[in-house]
Amino acid sequence: MDQIDLQLALGRAGLSARQLRTAAQRLSGGNYEAAALLEALVGLPAAQLSILGLSDRTSAALAAPDRARIERDRRWLERSGARLIAAFSSEYPPQLALVAGAPALLYVLGDARLLSSAQLAMVGARRPTEEGRRNAHALALQLAQSGLTITSGLALGIDAASHAGALEGGGRTIAVLGSGLEPIYPHEHQRLAARIARQGAVITEFPPASAPCRTHFPRRNRLISALCLGTLVVEATRVSGSLITAQFAARQGRAVLALPGSIHNPLARGCHKLIREGATLIENSADVLQAVKFSVPQQRLMELSSSPQRAPAGVDTLDNDHKILLDALGFGPASIDTLVARTNLPSHSIVSMLLILELEGAVQLQAGGRYMRIRAADRC
Repeated sequence: MDQIDLQLALGRAGLSARQLRTAAQRLSGGNYEAAALLEALVGLPAAQLSILGLSDRTSAALAAPDRARIERDRRWLERSGARLIAAFSSEYPPQLALVAGAPALLYVLGDARLLSSAQLAMVGARRPTEEGRRNAHALALQLAQSGLTITSGLALGIDAASHAGALEGGGRTIAVLGSGLEPIYPHEHQRLAARIARQGAVITEFPPASAPCRTHFPRRNRLISALCLGTLVVEATRVSGSLITAQFAARQGRAVLALPGSIHNPLARGCHKLIREGATLIENSADVLQAVKFSVPQQRLMELSSSPQRAPAGVDTLDNDHKILLDALGFGPASIDTLVARTNLPSHSIVSMLLILELEGAVQLQAGGRYMRIRAADRC
């Protein structure tokens, strides 16, 4: 087996970076060169591997590698152009290396150098409100333009909006998967993943063709948080994978940030829970940059911290009732019944006025028949 096959065997065995370092230390006091270390480990009898502190499963996988799988992995590697980054490589991200559970091998499509860049994790609900999606997109765009690499999990909803915002801003983004790189999961994001691989990186710790098992996603979340200076949660329920990512970030000594929302929005409750527990409340991109101690010119910081709300087109020409309705709507989704209660206007008048406001581009109809005000900055 050559070095590529040996690394693929390492990936199939499922070692952590710490286990690999410990094995090297016990084998020869840590004086093995990378090539010699893998040659010494792969094929070593299982009994001797167990003495090195490896589990029975890992020992068995290293003692007798599945050569058929390794051959398939190699064909995929050559076909896809993916790279293998082992824990002993100079390209392995230093911020990840010492974190408990960090994988011994990463599979990378795209620019592996980005793994060592200054990153911000952005995570959130898979079925966000339109406001949440827009907030994630806008923040990712501005933060990517400021120099941060935006890292997320390629999931539907907030993850996708964060990746897209970073790409639209001409910045860099990394997608971390809870499955192998072939096929891409979720299927709906194959094109997005291809674009990320061209302008950033798509990575995983799982071998090719690994299914998106439920147990994989907490491991993916741990990897996302470990790569980053901090984790920003944009919309989440009280029990969600996003909060798991935030918990990992806190344990790893990373910053935890949360974007607050309406008290009537169930997807704001997870963020409010994090804030009560000590997470940094975020209102704009400048808050994020300061929270993760990412240095940018003072002028840029001032630009990002000032977010003037221009009135949507046509609002200045509306009559008083329309303005009352718009003020009552606020920036969170509201039903017609809610607006009746807030304004004391008859429901038929509210329906008519909402139609006018929608045509003016001032409000937008949401799922469930609720309406939400649109800020000018979101419409540009």
